[in-house]
Amino acid sequence: MNPQLAESAFLRACRREPVPHTPVWFMRQAGRSLPEYRRVREGHAMLTACATPDLVVEVTMQPVRRYGVDAAIFFSDIVVPLKAIGVDLDIKPGVGPVVESPIGDHAGVARLRALEPDDVPYITEAVEALVKELDATPLIGFAGGPFTLASYLIEGGPSKNHDRTKAMMYGEPELWHELMDRLTTITLAFLRVQASAGASAVQLFDSWVGAVAPEDYRTYVLPHTSRIFTELADLEVPRIHFGVGTGELLGLMGEAGADVVGVDWRVPLDEAALRVGAGKALQGNLDPAILLAPWKVVEERARDVVERGRVAEGHVFNLGHGVLPSTDPGQLARLTDLVHEVSAR
Repeated sequence: MNPQLAESAFLRACRREPVPHTPVWFMRQAGRSLPEYRRVREGHAMLTACATPDLVVEVTMQPVRRYGVDAAIFFSDIVVPLKAIGVDLDIKPGVGPVVESPIGDHAGVARLRALEPDDVPYITEAVEALVKELDATPLIGFAGGPFTLASYLIEGGPSKNHDRTKAMMYGEPELWHELMDRLTTITLAFLRVQASAGASAVQLFDSWVGAVAPEDYRTYVLPHTSRIFTELADLEVPRIHFGVGTGELLGLMGEAGADVVGVDWRVPLDEAALRVGAGKALQGNLDPAILLAPWKVVEERARDVVERGRVAEGHVFNLGHGVLPSTDPGQLARLTDLVHEVSAR
């Protein structure tokens, strides 16, 4: 690894080492809030864009050029590996991933084959090109967590209550674990492809796992997320674990084995540090909606996040979820500069 890259503020914070300033990146920083993103995406369906290396490189680089963030997040989607192994799905504008034939039995689960690197050559090509272009700026690879992928496959698309997902989880635990095991294997392969191509950290993005109660998480989800983090340990890159609405799960998410636990905006970082426990860095956790308020409000809240983050053994400043499409890019640029300034050691 490039020595400057290895000593970047982002990777140092993930390793819980002293940093020159609190590093900053934003979930969905490469996305709909940027006019240059909308121009590049024009005429390209989401899954087509994710499989076009030149587009992936351009979109990933846009926020790095504009904001001077401390890390880039690979432009992709959590359903890309499912599409790559033959699942009939599409990402519908204004809806999200929609699966043609939802899974509800052993035959459906059996159709989910393992992901091979040859299934996603465009991922390897894009990551390798990005690593060269980013130079000393780390690239974060990512994948969807198995619970969230399972929910899309079972429900057939986004779900408010995850009714069918929970019905399988509670009512057919053997089928549930078979599905989760296959999704875990696919997720591991997808993250390995990115790390092998040069990504310097990986994030497991289990968006909807906050729908699960702690004891159910321990029984139905933790064995699979633990397997992901355990089997990625040999890569020697920081592993980040994030979910939305996971305040009651933070201790268990820490147990799962990630190096960094992402925190949404519902739990203050100093409290989150207590819940997660020792030996972990934290990532988060400004409410994305605050960026729609006047700058005075943004500054006050951001300073509070930085201050509370000092309690953690390592802190990566982020939002508590993704950048909202209506966010003014100027707010994110000012926020990046502010965090660097007020946290400078």
